[in-house]
Formats: sequence, structure tokens, C-alpha cells
Amino acid sequence: MDVALGGTFDPVHDGHRRLFERAFELGDVTVGLTSDGLAPKTRHVERHVNSFAKRKETLERELEPLAEEHDRAFEVRKLEDPTGIATEPQFDYLVVSPETIEGGKRINELRHGRGHDPLEIVVVPHALADDGEIISSTRIVNGEIDEHGTVLETDAETERH
Repeated sequence: MDVALGGTFDPVHDGHRRLFERAFELGDVTVGLTSDGLAPKTRHVERHVNSFAKRKETLERELEPLAEEHDRAFEVRKLEDPTGIATEPQFDYLVVSPETIEGGKRINELRHGRGHDPLEIVVVPHALADDGEIISSTRIVNGEIDEHGTVLETDAETERH
């Protein structure tokens, strides 16, 4: 089985790792990694995003042990548009997070229009930080949490102690 998933993955965190783990459970994995041009357009909040080359290198380091553990192959490909690779006929599954379900449905509409079978959309629940909020790259970049969801002490909290 061939599995697609996509994103910016900067920085990689435990929520992403859940997506990767589920993808490798299903089959060989192709990750669409947003291009330098697309990455800022997919952000809800404007923030720095590392270069495609740096993100790809980090992502491949994350994926290698999972691929080995599950005896699967993987490939990282550049995404130039949001529907990207998943509209290609070879894929069986699309792994998404809850907020990207609608994008998955749009991909299946495009696949139908091209005469391809629909993908089975596999929704992976969010990973939650210690504070019960969603782990996100933006929260990590803002210094609220680390990649595992541990809440970091802010300056205001430090001053109270």
C-alpha cells in the first residue's frame, strides 16, 4: 500500500510523529514537504519557516528509524501546491490531522475528476501538550512548549518565583 501525507514540518513535534507512525503502519510513505514558496501560504500565523533543504534533511532523519522499524520505504517530495502529490494515482491512503480533513476531501474530488480511485483518508488525532492544548509548531516557535508538549516557563512565571 502507498501512503501520502503532507506538511511543512517545521519544527517536527510529537503530533507530526503520530502522523508518521500511522503512515508507516499502513504502507510505504511519500511525504509532500511544502516548498519555500508554499510554506508561508499554509501558515495561519506569520512566522519564520526554515528552508526546504533544511526541513527535508530534518524530516528524513525523523523518518529513517520509523521506516526501518516498519520495514517500509519512504520518499520526501517537494509540494508546490496544497493538493500536490496525493492526486497521483498510485496512492491508497492519505494521512491527515483533524484540521486538514477538508483538504483530503478536496484531493478525493480531484482524483475522481481524473478517473482515480478515492484515497482512504486516515485521521490521526492531535497530540496534546501538558496544558491540554494542541501541540503545534507555532507554539514551539513562540516558546510556549517544547516538541514533546512540555509547557515552558515564561518570563512572567519566572518573575513570580
